[in-house]
Amino acid sequence: MNPAAHGLDGVADAGVFLTRLLRVDRAALVRLRPAPPDPRRGAATALWAPLPWRVLVTRAVAGPGPATPEGAAADATVGAADLREVLAAGREELPARADTRWRWPLPTAAAVVLERVPAAALAATAEAAAAALREARDRGTAGERVLRDALLDHVTITVDAPHTPGKPDDFRSPPGEPVAVPQRLIQAVVRMGFLGALNGIAERSVDVCVSGTWVGLAAPYGTAWLPRSGGFTLNTQFVHTLGHGQLASSVRQWT
Repeated sequence: MNPAAHGLDGVADAGVFLTRLLRVDRAALVRLRPAPPDPRRGAATALWAPLPWRVLVTRAVAGPGPATPEGAAADATVGAADLREVLAAGREELPARADTRWRWPLPTAAAVVLERVPAAALAATAEAAAAALREARDRGTAGERVLRDALLDHVTITVDAPHTPGKPDDFRSPPGEPVAVPQRLIQAVVRMGFLGALNGIAERSVDVCVSGTWVGLAAPYGTAWLPRSGGFTLNTQFVHTLGHGQLASSVRQWT
């Protein structure tokens, strides 16, 4: 492996990830880390990035990724805009590294799937949040930023948590305490395009999972992670079905 190259073969997939990321944060960083090999495509690299609303997103793409001078797989952080420019130009060099600017921990424990939910249901909740924001904004009840923060913290889905005391790397939750999935995670998978195109969304699903103290949504085209914390208002009701026209509106609203 060339230590000066980015080592990404899945250029199209990486380009989609970076384009979506830069829509929400033009100064975003992206971290390239070795990922488990794909059974069909071979070596893989995980792209990681923080979103402005405290969520980490990741997607695995084909290719071994950057390498050390000795040829081993490397862990490198670069500017997302710089990497997209390199990929769009068909070049192979790794942009200037920004490893010291990465400030976010990553989930490290093996993920445990708690529940599977329809992808269409998540698109529906994103549309419901957008509609609530528009209505509150029209009423002038509070500033838009305050409203957005309140909606992002709103819990839309709750699921039962496993309870395995005595293992520090396991997700531990007191018996009866649910795992909360707030809008922060849902907006992440929708705005990053992890649910895929509207066509066929009814056949797709998303896994609610935990890794250590992190809660995640593993969608068909990427995963969003959020450190688990208190302070959310639990609401176990969420929309399971929505008409085709409303789903289309939902996807367009947040993309």
